[in-house]
Amino acid sequence: MMLPSKCLQGISGDCRITNNITGLARDLEIRLHGQHLVQSVVLKAVQGFISNPDPNKPLTLSFHGWSGTGKNFVARLVADNLYRDGVKSECVRLFIAPFHFPHAKLVDVYKGQLREAVRDTVLRCQQALFIFDEAEKLHPGLIDAVKPYMDHYDNVDGVNYRRAIFLFLSNIGGAAINDVTLDFWHSGQNREDIGMEDLEHRIRSEAVESQGGFAQSELMSGHLIDFFVPFLPLEYRHVKLCAQDAYAARGLQPSEATLDEVAKAMMYVPKEEKLFSAQGCKSVPQRINFFLP
Repeated sequence: MMLPSKCLQGISGDCRITNNITGLARDLEIRLHGQHLVQSVVLKAVQGFISNPDPNKPLTLSFHGWSGTGKNFVARLVADNLYRDGVKSECVRLFIAPFHFPHAKLVDVYKGQLREAVRDTVLRCQQALFIFDEAEKLHPGLIDAVKPYMDHYDNVDGVNYRRAIFLFLSNIGGAAINDVTLDFWHSGQNREDIGMEDLEHRIRSEAVESQGGFAQSELMSGHLIDFFVPFLPLEYRHVKLCAQDAYAARGLQPSEATLDEVAKAMMYVPKEEKLFSAQGCKSVPQRINFFLP
């Protein structure tokens, strides 16, 4: 593989790839709120994968949870710490299902485009990262077009894909994750005591039973997803932390009262408990505009 002439020898002999696991660990600990399972699973999975000199398949992670709980944010943290140019790296491809593949009647065209995009990216950069956002909206058969690239093959048509990383982001399983989190709260247990064993099988079941191309793909039947990663619903205290981050990003230090005002402006569910932010932290950076002096 030819590297750009200006690309000096870096980690993996490719200066575009930084693989900063220390930075990823720090970002997951400090910048991500209320997601102890994500912190643990994503860090261990990525660290184990990139430290393995000869993985037997690409790393495939599936992120599940409500909107605003941090799925896109974590995908971006992974890109930022593994690649010098983050999501703008030529090693990274982001596909947003309804934007890149909007029309069901063009699925066959999309299949060809997707295969070509994956192959070209891996040829350009062996440790490539592919992010599929709103994966639940992918058309049936579309993921299966690239399924061979995620399987246990030494190579496909002469290309080795086993150093690639695939991230799928979806809302599938969000209700099940919320139910378990609420049950823990009702029984007086800490959310930090929720384990993967409490959630992963439920997400897997819900993913298999849901509608759409993601659920019906051979990714599920072929057991090619390494981890189903649950993003828990966010509480009032987490929204305050998100607001604090949003102010800090603008160089501002808000008072505790201001942070409370921002958090109180969000809608909380269920109707009785009002425990979880309905939008997670999604609109917080925009909402702080309303509370600026």
